[in-house]
Amino acid sequence: MSLSSVEQGDPASDRSGARGPRARRYDPDRRDRIIDACLDVIAEHGLAGTSHRRVAAAADVPLGSMTYHFSGMDELLREAFTRFADSVARKAERRMAAAEDLDGALAEFSRNIDEDVLATQRDLILTLELYTLAARRPEFRDITTTWMTRTRATLEPFVDPRTGQILDAMNEGLTIHRALHADPASEGLAADALARIARGTDQH
Repeated sequence: MSLSSVEQGDPASDRSGARGPRARRYDPDRRDRIIDACLDVIAEHGLAGTSHRRVAAAADVPLGSMTYHFSGMDELLREAFTRFADSVARKAERRMAAAEDLDGALAEFSRNIDEDVLATQRDLILTLELYTLAARRPEFRDITTTWMTRTRATLEPFVDPRTGQILDAMNEGLTIHRALHADPASEGLAADALARIARGTDQH
């Protein structure tokens, strides 16, 4: 019997005194909780320090649940990072849905950079851990590719594909640079950079 399907407790007994079957635990959110806990463990310990045991402890599930719900650590990492990338991409999509013209698009994209992307230390660490994983193991690059494709798609109604690619690259580079530098970025830097690229002008 799988560890994930039982709840520890006093077993029932029949009239003959025989121990009855253990009660099954109803926990429909267990798989989702494991995925979220995996992201928490990565943020705290890094990929190198992420193990089935640590994730199970963080999710408050039996260790056997890990192999019951996932074929191995690779499947869990794929599910976890896909969830994280999707959450970040959806923030950009919600921001850009309000844009009606190029000025509006640049303003919303700038807000996404300043307020949404890598907004917390946790997001920064998860992003860099995903980048490192995808750089080392090409089979995970579909996650980052899908993320970038969705971000660029929000810009397509307002700029040509080449400019959209450059703006997306600037988005990631600027946010990571800002997060790693000891000094805070200059106010309005993202908006200025976006305008220079999108309009092809040298603004002073």
